[in-house]
Amino acid sequence: MDSGEKRLNELGYKQELRREMTLFKTFAISFSTMTLFTGITPLYGSSLLYAGPASLVWGWVVVSFFTWFVGLAMAEICSSFPTTGSLYFWAAHLASPKWGPFASWCCAWLETIGLIAGMGTQIFYLVLKAYAGSQTLQSIILLCTGTNKDGGYFAPKWLFLCMYIGLTIIWAVLNTFALEVIAFIDIISMWWQVAGGLVIIIMLPLVALTTQSASYVFTHFEMSPEATGISSKPYAVILSFLTGPIAILSSIGIISIFGWALILALCFSIQDFSYLYDKSNETAGAFVPAQILYDAFHGRYHNSTGAIILLIVIWGSFFFGGLSVTTSVYALSRDKGIPFSSIWRQLHPKHKVPSNAVWLCAAIFNVVFTAITSICTIGWVGGYAVPIFARMVMAEQKFNAGPFYLGKASRPICLIAFLWICYTCSVFLLPTFYPISWDTFNYAPVALGVGLGLIMLWWLLDARKWFTGPVRNIDNENGKV
Repeated sequence: MDSGEKRLNELGYKQELRREMTLFKTFAISFSTMTLFTGITPLYGSSLLYAGPASLVWGWVVVSFFTWFVGLAMAEICSSFPTTGSLYFWAAHLASPKWGPFASWCCAWLETIGLIAGMGTQIFYLVLKAYAGSQTLQSIILLCTGTNKDGGYFAPKWLFLCMYIGLTIIWAVLNTFALEVIAFIDIISMWWQVAGGLVIIIMLPLVALTTQSASYVFTHFEMSPEATGISSKPYAVILSFLTGPIAILSSIGIISIFGWALILALCFSIQDFSYLYDKSNETAGAFVPAQILYDAFHGRYHNSTGAIILLIVIWGSFFFGGLSVTTSVYALSRDKGIPFSSIWRQLHPKHKVPSNAVWLCAAIFNVVFTAITSICTIGWVGGYAVPIFARMVMAEQKFNAGPFYLGKASRPICLIAFLWICYTCSVFLLPTFYPISWDTFNYAPVALGVGLGLIMLWWLLDARKWFTGPVRNIDNENGKV
């Protein structure tokens, strides 16, 4: 029995899931999950459109700074509780015995709201990766068969949806039957992203015939009220920050530096700002980074081969990252927090992975193709707020510190992290386009309000009578209550 399994036993859990990951493999799977390109390339175009390059460049710096506080707070908590379903387990144990079940309930369902809308913490990334992967593949096919101007094939919506579903099925199969393969693939993914990221960051500005000046990248604000309907510069700047929280929260260190470098490379290589969004351009205005790559390579070499190769690098990053499927559904069902828990918590008898939970994730994931990113992020980020707040208000002597301990700095760090999360969630509830109509209205506040209202009503009328939070499966097996 190693130290990790011993600590699980102390918390009341026996080890059930297979543990094939060494320290290096764990780092690799974390790096693979975050993916350098995931939070940047799909949202780069929309963020750039709001207020131009300077807002995007400096917004990344601001978000990185405050997200470090979230990372530090979560690292201290994680150090003390090594278990699947971490967020809601942490919330239960950090809150008092009286409030533990309620804190656990709120945290678990915030995660699940994110899961239903975008598959929760890492599976929210699956939505982004599958969508962005399909979007990138759409651009690759278009440029391989010509361009939008030369009769190239632009995949229609039905084929786009098939690509999207196909990726999730592949990920689900591999997560069910090939844990050792995933551990190996994640190591490949780490080097793929490091090497591919460096190639794009260095090569793109060198290949581009012309590059923007430093003053343009770092100081130029360019709004597009005709496209967004937003004429307020402060409001546009706030909306342009939306790329940051999504990309950084689960990565922080490496992604803060690499992500900023990638944003700079893309911004410096812009040839014509307005042309990036033109529906008649070579990439049909569907994927702004693809047009930037095309302009750079076609401008210098008069072909799109280089752009296609780098788009394949980006697509590979999405594919590798999507393999890291979360076990959040398994953890919540293990503690009887969702309907039909007995089904979803079952482990594959041979492979010792929560295969039913994985396939549930894949099924919901495909049903919610049009789910709003805002709800995903609020559910996901809001889940972090509960254990951080509980850690901030609990008596210090009751906290069982792990190897990573912040000491006296813990409370101020948790306070800043909590306030930043509240701000981030608020921003994702704002309208993103004006004038507001049925087509542009942000339905996240309505959907979130209804969802949380029903969950709280369930708690008050029924769940508080039987939901006790994390279940000690070691005691249960010994016949003890």
